[in-house]
Amino acid sequence: MHPLVTMIVPGRDIASFAPAAIASLRAQSMPRWRALLIDDGSIDGTGAVFADAAASDDRFEVLHHVEARGLGAARNIGLDRVDTPFVGFLDADDELTPAAIALWLGALDESGSDFVAGAYVRNRANGTGYLPGRVQPWVAKATSPRRLGVTLAEHPDASANIVAWSKLSRTSLWEGLRFPENVAYEDQIVAQRMYTEARAFDVIPDIVAHWRLRADGTSITQGKDRMPVLRDYLAALRGGIRVLHEAGQRAAVVARLDLILAMDLPPLRRIAAEHPDPEYSAALAAFEAELQALPEFAEARPDPALAAALAW
Repeated sequence: MHPLVTMIVPGRDIASFAPAAIASLRAQSMPRWRALLIDDGSIDGTGAVFADAAASDDRFEVLHHVEARGLGAARNIGLDRVDTPFVGFLDADDELTPAAIALWLGALDESGSDFVAGAYVRNRANGTGYLPGRVQPWVAKATSPRRLGVTLAEHPDASANIVAWSKLSRTSLWEGLRFPENVAYEDQIVAQRMYTEARAFDVIPDIVAHWRLRADGTSITQGKDRMPVLRDYLAALRGGIRVLHEAGQRAAVVARLDLILAMDLPPLRRIAAEHPDPEYSAALAAFEAELQALPEFAEARPDPALAAALAW
């Protein structure tokens, strides 16, 4: 039978993690999927792991980049090759839960919405492997309870779920939508465009993905003490707010400000206090000033408990 879903799976130098991601696809209870495994200029054995998967299961197709193009570009190249009604994403160092695709499709079949977003958990190293945590409170606010056929005006807290791999979309939603390239945090602006441009979307409280925080600290999200990463991070936050603001989604802007003030800024302030480069503090201060100048800022009510939740 022809596949219903294309999963775009980019990875660079993740040979030790890719087998688990591939196994999580093979374990799906809904088998009508295909996966584009995109080796983005790896210098380790990632390409071989991908090739082995394709050799043993014709639902996998491998694309090799001689030189790294970045996560955004890899996803865009995958999007250009999609020929199924639905498309989703899985980073090759993360994993799907076994019913993820079935849960996503079930919601979209019932609702007719443009995309569905599910809950996710972070997997942290525990010395012998990776242990999944609980659903974080901002993820729960975004995805629970189950809501079908909603808009951002009806559910502004959904805007907290900005990761690409928590969602399955109708491919038609991507006709005029692509990821920014050559930057980190490429999914934040895209996510807000999905929320503002969709006719309707669904949220489900089910855990659909396990996001790995690597023990060696090499994930982009673990490098916010580096100036280039900080610049991309702040640009993504700015861009996401701008998308919501320009779409007239005032409640969603307030929801994003609540979360940024409670969760994003406190760790950045701690880094800035000890950072040797004064440019770091200056960049952060400029960003905070921009937030305070927003007309929605007076309505923001950050929850201090969210910052504490970062511990796990």
